[in-house]
Amino acid sequence: MRQVLICTAVMIFLASCQEQTPRRPLEVRSGSFLKTSAERNKRLLELETAAMTKLVQEDSLNTYQESSSGFMFTYEKRVSEARPPAKPDDLVTLTYNIRTWNEDTIYRRDEIGMLRYKVDKQELFPGLRYSVKLLREGESATFLYPSSLGYGYHGDDARIGPNTPLKCTVEIFKIEPDTKNEN
Repeated sequence: MRQVLICTAVMIFLASCQEQTPRRPLEVRSGSFLKTSAERNKRLLELETAAMTKLVQEDSLNTYQESSSGFMFTYEKRVSEARPPAKPDDLVTLTYNIRTWNEDTIYRRDEIGMLRYKVDKQELFPGLRYSVKLLREGESATFLYPSSLGYGYHGDDARIGPNTPLKCTVEIFKIEPDTKNEN
């Protein structure tokens, strides 16, 4: 009986020493979806940038500036540069509307209402977050955003569809500097 136990233990030991073969995945992913998606997004951005440039060239009444973030804007009302623009953690009181590039109204200013926004601490769509930091108290401007700086490929689940470029007029009423971070 003892020999049988020893023999069994030796066989189990020898069997466990064999090299195990790894399990193969049931599904192999090539990563082509991500590559295709990235290429599609690049083409979409190129098309929207070209359309934005054309809109700006056709608008002979306004002078547009290009931002480093990829959108264009024109001032509706400008104030003295002695006033600083909004900085992170400042509390900004503002209004804005949202339209398509064809001037179809999506959200009116009075629907959105007066907004108190803590700069870089609350959620707004990306283009609007960047825009708030360009304007000074008392200024207003119209911004042209490609869809990637708007609500992107998803939309807002209400009135803004997927990949919709946006045009917004933003007005800053008040900027309350963050007193905790001032030295």
